[in-house]
Amino acid sequence: MYVCICQAITERQIERAVDAGIDSVEGLRDTLGVASCCGSCATTAEEIVAERKASRALPSPKIYRPATQPV
Repeated sequence: MYVCICQAITERQIERAVDAGIDSVEGLRDTLGVASCCGSCATTAEEIVAERKASRALPSPKIYRPATQPV
């Protein structure tokens, strides 16, 4: 999905930037040009940043593996 129409920036590009360490709309503006023209994408970009950061902060689920029983 295109988030920033003015600069043709997609949601995936923003997610990759967040994964690379960008943690704000200002950082996205400096690196990708998001919200540097009309600014109408800033709110959506901010939501994507927050969601991506939150998903990285979640701990990995623990997998239950039963001990093997001797036969």
